[in-house]
Amino acid sequence: MTGHTGSANLTYAGPPPPTHLRRPTSAALPPPHPVQSPRAVAKRRSNAARGTRMFQASRRTMDRKWWTLLVVCGATFMLLLDVTIVIVALPEIQSGLDAGFADVQWVIDAYALTLAALLLTAGSLADLYGRRLLFGIGFTIFTAGSLLCGLSQSALMLIISRGVQGVGGAVLFATSLALLAHSFRGRDRGIAFGVWGAVTGIATSLGPILGGLITSGISWRGIFLVNVPIGIVAVALTVWKVEESRPPAAHRPDWPGFAVLTAGLVGVVYGLIRAGETAWSDTGVVVSLALGIAFLVAFVAVETRVANPMFDLSLLRTPTFLGGSLAAVAMNGSLFAMFVYLVLYLQNDLGYSALGSGVRLLIVSAGSFVAATAAGRLSSVVPARWLIGPGLALVGVGLLLMAGLDAGSSWTHLIPGFVLAGIGSGMVNPPLASTAVGVVPPARSGMASGANTTFRQIGMAISIAALGSIFAARLESGINGALRGVPALRGQGGQIADTLRRGDADQLFAATPPSARGPLAGAVKAGFAGAINDLLIVTGVVALVGAVCALLLIRRKDFVAQGPVDPTPAGGSSAGSSSAGGASTDSRAPSAVGSQPRPGD
Repeated sequence: MTGHTGSANLTYAGPPPPTHLRRPTSAALPPPHPVQSPRAVAKRRSNAARGTRMFQASRRTMDRKWWTLLVVCGATFMLLLDVTIVIVALPEIQSGLDAGFADVQWVIDAYALTLAALLLTAGSLADLYGRRLLFGIGFTIFTAGSLLCGLSQSALMLIISRGVQGVGGAVLFATSLALLAHSFRGRDRGIAFGVWGAVTGIATSLGPILGGLITSGISWRGIFLVNVPIGIVAVALTVWKVEESRPPAAHRPDWPGFAVLTAGLVGVVYGLIRAGETAWSDTGVVVSLALGIAFLVAFVAVETRVANPMFDLSLLRTPTFLGGSLAAVAMNGSLFAMFVYLVLYLQNDLGYSALGSGVRLLIVSAGSFVAATAAGRLSSVVPARWLIGPGLALVGVGLLLMAGLDAGSSWTHLIPGFVLAGIGSGMVNPPLASTAVGVVPPARSGMASGANTTFRQIGMAISIAALGSIFAARLESGINGALRGVPALRGQGGQIADTLRRGDADQLFAATPPSARGPLAGAVKAGFAGAINDLLIVTGVVALVGAVCALLLIRRKDFVAQGPVDPTPAGGSSAGSSSAGGASTDSRAPSAVGSQPRPGD
């Protein structure tokens, strides 16, 4: 061994030390953690907090849009239900309030006419003051009107209260589609409109059933009072869960246009109803129709001259908007208007109860629900006109298949037509709803939404009145023809028809000599079936004409598409953004094109 001193090196020649005792080399050492400045730390924490807030805001937005769909569908269900639910309760209302037949008619028409007249103005008010605000106000008015209807002590009070309901209903209808268009994007928007479309069909079909159940189980007042607790809950949900929206620029309502439009619609509908009660040559009928038409012409003149019209007539020069509007008139003027007379046929001619007739109409609503759900999903990939046009065609064919009734027909004769018409209406409603706001910029969606529903209500109101006139004339002639061989009743078809329309069939048969009751029953059944046949043919033709208009007029290039396209396979589009909790939507906000059926041909 050699000794070393000072800085001499010592060499270890033994085995290497265990791994866990080895000193790491510089290459194996972790890089030193950089020392961050307080500013960098604060920025990192701020970014993390911002991300958390964005995530929470996104969750709130997702939550709010489905609550919006729930509230809007609930409002739509109540509104459409209120159009039909009253029908089966009319005899009870008439006897309970000692009302005349004209009073009973106005119980229905006061609601429908107010809806049609106020929708466009309500859309303008929603754009000006905020859609959620107007939606909540509308629900409050509708709920108050329902309470007044349920507490009515006279026919006049009930008619006025129905008008109040219509005011609230007009605001709700005008804002519902705009709220959905603001809340939903891309594929979800198609689903939302599909659900909304299914609700419209179900509400229209279930009205007679629920009306019969409530009227029989409670009273006719119950069909109105049941709206009150539902309305209170819905108003609370609207304030709590629905997001506010309004366009960046809006104008004040066009009150002159509203006045002349209201006068025109009331004049036309009143004239048509009066024609069914009297005759087309009656002076009151001629004057009412002439004034109504004159006011409607004046409406066109007013809208072309005011600075900010409630309805921009130039939209009718857009083929897709015109085609969608005609389809809306045809849809509500055919099948939905025909429901009134189908219920009368099932109850008054075939003798089914209100519940029994409503159960049979479930065939229509079931087909509508299934088809509407499918149409809502297909709307992102199938062009609009290939849903609306064929759907209306199916409605028309279904109505024509229902025709051919006679005195011995059973309700089963109607089943094939019920199936086709139900499927057709389900195909039409979702794309028709979204097409209305799909051809206008977001800032005008409130007006377009109101216009779409206005055309629906105009189609239904005018069609019910016109069909009533046709029905009355055909019923009278059919009964007269069947009673030619019965001397005791010959020539009394007019009186018999009037008595039947008042719901006094029992009184009629009690006053008829026993020997003539059998022929009278046969004549009534034959006259009723013949009148329904005529109405089915008329409404079937209306639906087919609407189908042709939709196929010819709805086209790809009219749809508004703004901003970047959503790359989802559904084909929806979106543009820009709107704040998760903001009260307004900027000019780049998604238009309804993302919700409507694929505009491509």
